[in-house]
Amino acid sequence: MPIFIVLSLALLALDQWVKFWSVQNLALGEFRNFIPGVLQLYLTYNTGAAWSLLSGAALPLAILRLLVGLGLLAYMVRDRHKLSRTLQFTLALIAAGAIGNAIDGLRLGKVVDMFYSHQLSAVSKALGGGEFPIFNVADSCVVVGVILLIVLNLLPHRRKL
Repeated sequence: MPIFIVLSLALLALDQWVKFWSVQNLALGEFRNFIPGVLQLYLTYNTGAAWSLLSGAALPLAILRLLVGLGLLAYMVRDRHKLSRTLQFTLALIAAGAIGNAIDGLRLGKVVDMFYSHQLSAVSKALGGGEFPIFNVADSCVVVGVILLIVLNLLPHRRKL
């Protein structure tokens, strides 16, 4: 099995486990320290996308996320010999995140979120925005993957992607 499939499955399992644990062990709206001074746990649900954009559109977003995630995996399976390991890793992150949130949307009609950072909110507010959204493992995978994809494409002497 290609390593990017293993990575995507591992991240997807982690995402689903953390969401399951959060629903079982946190009260809705309860704050708990996770990494003191950096990251707190705060159970909430989102029927939209980041910052509650498209709120109430959980099912269409879930279908779109699933198609994106499965499409990326299919692309990587088909063209894996043409893609660098770095690009495979990057796309595996995005695919795992998209599928993780798609599962929630299809199963629950909303996405389970549980990580909150006062520091990220302070930065977001300083830039003229509101509170930084509460997020989950899947969201983190997508954001890190997209940032890596942008960085890879900005590198002046990048290898073949």
